[in-house]
Amino acid sequence: MATTNDYYGILGLPRNATDEQVKKAFRKLAMEYHPDRNGTAGAGDRFKEINEAYEVLSDPQKRAYYDRYGSKPGNGGENMGGGFETFEFGGLGDIFEAFFGGAASTAQKRSPHKGSDIVAKVTLSFEECYSGITREIEATRIELCSVCKGIGSRPGTNPDKCPECNGSGQLRRTQQSIFGRFVQTSTCSVCNGQGTIITTPCTHCKGQGRERVKRKLTVKIPPGVDSESQMRMQHEGEAGHYGGSPGDLYIRFEIKPHKFFVRRYSDIVMVLQLNVAQAALGATIEVPTMDGKHTLKVPAGTQHGKVFHIKDKGFQKINSKARGDQLIVVKILTPDRLDQRQRQLLEELANTLPKVEEYAHPDDDLLQYVS
Repeated sequence: MATTNDYYGILGLPRNATDEQVKKAFRKLAMEYHPDRNGTAGAGDRFKEINEAYEVLSDPQKRAYYDRYGSKPGNGGENMGGGFETFEFGGLGDIFEAFFGGAASTAQKRSPHKGSDIVAKVTLSFEECYSGITREIEATRIELCSVCKGIGSRPGTNPDKCPECNGSGQLRRTQQSIFGRFVQTSTCSVCNGQGTIITTPCTHCKGQGRERVKRKLTVKIPPGVDSESQMRMQHEGEAGHYGGSPGDLYIRFEIKPHKFFVRRYSDIVMVLQLNVAQAALGATIEVPTMDGKHTLKVPAGTQHGKVFHIKDKGFQKINSKARGDQLIVVKILTPDRLDQRQRQLLEELANTLPKVEEYAHPDDDLLQYVS
């Protein structure tokens, strides 16, 4: 092949192209014109040109010589091989890893990686959410076998080296073609890339090296959690692989409803029902809170929908000492049945009260009932 080819032009690169640009262009073109993928006439010659250009431009000394003299070093290709080498991890090895898959997938499979995370659900009462609680929970997770300690072999024995791959976990096959020799690497199908085979499996885990176990854990649940909260316990998940760390345990909460309290963020909301006389005349009422009774003074003329605030009687905010409030919403009950005396008293009252307008524009408090 001529030694005066425009190697930059063959790869579609400027003369100041970086090493990474050279490698990227080579990969793209070599995959496009490789005879195993391109059966058109001239693809083989084009592939040879691409490879020759890459061999020169990827070598700093050869590239410097080419940039100065416009030809290969050696005036005829000496030290260039005159053909193709056995490519494995450099040069065309990058391409054939993309074509066939290679050692990378096996190495990733056998490298240490973290175990899976698990989730446990805990049901709490409204009171337990308010005050916090220490609770024992049960979680099922996969751990290393307690008998063989994760080896998979019966105690006192060890796995044997895989005879198929000689312990490497990989099978290597060299293919010869008119373009040279190429090494294809694949995962050993006998040992599944482990490099070892178990001839005397552990009777407890049946050679798996792992077992499913129920564990009881004591968890301190802080005050203020709700159904949106999630607690994380590091390294309490499933066992890692190939020496990797265990996963994590995530605790999610389900909250039982209270008889008359409702939670809104960090506040506690309740409804206080008053009759017409209490609302009109005012009253002093003992209302419940999560910390006991609280004396609430209802002023005369209290209207339906009035909200009273009791400060710091709500939930503690997560990661804070601050607390929400208790909100007391007034609901005025109008009697639907009156005895004769009650009717007489109300009629007398009605005659003394100013006449109320029959029509009014609805405010936001009233619109909520029709939304």
